Amino acid sequence: MMVNQPDHPIPVTASARDRVTGMDIRIDRVGSGEPLVILNGLLGINAHWFGCLGPLAPRAECLLLQPPILEMRGKGCSVDGVLHLVVSVLETLIDRPAVFVGNSLGGHIALRMALEYPEMVRGLVLIGSSGLFERTFDNDWEHNPSREWLQRKIGGLFHDPTRMMPGMVDMAHEELSRRTAARALVRLGKSAKRDHLGERLHTIRHPVMLLWGKQDIVTPPEVAQDFHGLIPGSRLHWIDRCGHAPQIERPQEVGEGIASFLDDLASGAVGAGASRAQGAA
Repeated sequence: MMVNQPDHPIPVTASARDRVTGMDIRIDRVGSGEPLVILNGLLGINAHWFGCLGPLAPRAECLLLQPPILEMRGKGCSVDGVLHLVVSVLETLIDRPAVFVGNSLGGHIALRMALEYPEMVRGLVLIGSSGLFERTFDNDWEHNPSREWLQRKIGGLFHDPTRMMPGMVDMAHEELSRRTAARALVRLGKSAKRDHLGERLHTIRHPVMLLWGKQDIVTPPEVAQDFHGLIPGSRLHWIDRCGHAPQIERPQEVGEGIASFLDDLASGAVGAGASRAQGAA
């Protein structure tokens, strides 16, 4: 009997324990080369990126981090708390600067890495990043979110809701049925809104690619343009017919976009300089 093989490399899954919080962080690792760290958004999981890995694994050692952020409590349930958790774990995983790829809250954490731990950063790829403006779930939050409400909310992350991965809504519903997880989601969303980075972005000196869904309604196109104007030397690349989760909706374009950025880094063709925008994929 023939078994269908996945059309992307299969990462090796492990975990690392943060020595301060005692939290276990899922780590999926694949590829070889310079380190590439991938950071999720609030409801993101590592598997959402697997379809992007084909062009990346031959170019980089890809480390996908999945911290249990909806289990965070107290002051740790914040952008600062997630940042410190990520840094603590990465200090045991990498020994040289990495390219950081982040979607939504993950992009926000990547920006904070560049601002506060620049020695750990080689470059950034920001995809629908928070840090300037983001429409979050807490705008019309349901105290006990129903499956129908989540279907509408999660579907709104996509230009084409049929591109949602199977089980996304059921997984979110199960997770957010725990009151503590629902509170953490709202608290983290509010923390990201308060942590506005507009006045700090001009100090970033790393190469930066903005890879943005042209139909993103969570961090709309004007947010990408604002980032582009505020980060020196950044490049902006649009993905057409795509919303807030390009790694799910258009994985091949995302993988190829990141791979192009890695190739330019390796050749020295990208760095601080004049900003430029590129057309949609």
